Amino acid sequence: MLRDLHSNARAQMVLGALIGVMFGFLLQKGGVTDYDVIIGQLLWEDFTVAKVMLSAIVTGMVGVHALRSLGWAELHPKSGSVGMTIIGGLIFGVGFGLLGYCPGTLAGAVGQGELDALAGGIVGVLVGAGLFAAIYHRLEGSILRVGHFGDLTLPQLLRTSRWAVVVALAALLAGLLVWMESAGLGA
Repeated sequence: MLRDLHSNARAQMVLGALIGVMFGFLLQKGGVTDYDVIIGQLLWEDFTVAKVMLSAIVTGMVGVHALRSLGWAELHPKSGSVGMTIIGGLIFGVGFGLLGYCPGTLAGAVGQGELDALAGGIVGVLVGAGLFAAIYHRLEGSILRVGHFGDLTLPQLLRTSRWAVVVALAALLAGLLVWMESAGLGA
């Protein structure tokens, strides 16, 4: 079945659209497409976004590595660098700070009819992507290569098994979530 899906572009598009709609629905139900909730996170007053993201990281990390262990998925880490991280962080941070949406919450907010997300966010994403694409060739040989570390993963860096890292990080993040809830850091 998975091999059939892998070779069927139309089925992949339909499945991707369905998963995207479900993702947006869950973001909206979790409250993280609400501008006030997102700004509350940026002001360290409402930790709903952090709790949703940490829960997603734990679930995704365990799920992806379980699928990989079963042979149902492969990972293809991309090459990275400190320069790439800085440029990406700046682009993300400026957009997030100006509009109050990250790319995922932006799509969810558009889906629920938020005009600021549609007019400012989608236009901003398109303009930002276009500008980055226009100057990419200039950045590629310079700042994007600064601190190049290749496709190194955390288990490779720590010289341990991927499950040791997954279990340790999952426990750490779950503990952080429990602490956040017990400290009353929420909505």
